[in-house]
Amino acid sequence: MVKPIIYVVSDSVGETAELVVKAAISQFNGKDAEIKRFPYVEDFRHIDEVLSLAKINKGIIVYTLVKPEMRHYIKEQSAKDLIYTIDIIGPLLDKLEDLYDKKPLCEPGLVRKLDEQYFKKVEAIEFAVKYDDGRDPRGILRADIVLIGVSRTSKTPLSQYLAHKRFKVANVPLVPEVDPPEELFQVPAEKCFGLKISPEKLNHIRKERLISLGLNDQASYANIDRIKQEIDYFDQIASKIGCKVIDVTNKAVEETANIIMNQIRGAE
Repeated sequence: MVKPIIYVVSDSVGETAELVVKAAISQFNGKDAEIKRFPYVEDFRHIDEVLSLAKINKGIIVYTLVKPEMRHYIKEQSAKDLIYTIDIIGPLLDKLEDLYDKKPLCEPGLVRKLDEQYFKKVEAIEFAVKYDDGRDPRGILRADIVLIGVSRTSKTPLSQYLAHKRFKVANVPLVPEVDPPEELFQVPAEKCFGLKISPEKLNHIRKERLISLGLNDQASYANIDRIKQEIDYFDQIASKIGCKVIDVTNKAVEETANIIMNQIRGAE
């Protein structure tokens, strides 16, 4: 038996239609077909070319075309030439139009745009994990946003929140005894944000943290004088960079993130 020829026609890449075809073929154990993909079909001339090939080779046409005029054309022309065609997406679009009582956008390739946004978010999340807490200063110059602050100013949760919004974020803890990485002073000031908190609030947060770890809450980590020293050091570094400083004392992570995103978008 001669292998059937299946022409996959799409106004985008054509992956969806080809996967459906392969899934159907797999149900016929050991059988095969010659699949020829025709992506980015944008006008009637392209459709005519496929129809001509299908007629000569007695092939089948499987298509995913979102524009109604293109679907109608291939349906009408194939009927004239007795070419068997399968419309994968059209009937579903028509039904959804009835259910939503709304016209579809009819824009090719939207699903790929959604996929790209998803993978961009995953990449940003992985970036935030890799360059969290100053682990690798090389990430500072690659980041969309750089956060600086003393310990327990919500740098990590804020980095993750912004990563879910598809921003690549690196965060750097500031400690008086440790010089900041040189890369921090090479970042454009508008990309860097300092997170500042009141000494009293930070004192409370750090004491709670020590208690949760089963440690003495009188440790120097939670000492108010030590905290004030750290915040003074933070002020010096933030001033040297010239970055925007956000008081996060009584702010939720979402609120701080919105301030940062608005400034980043306003600078674009």
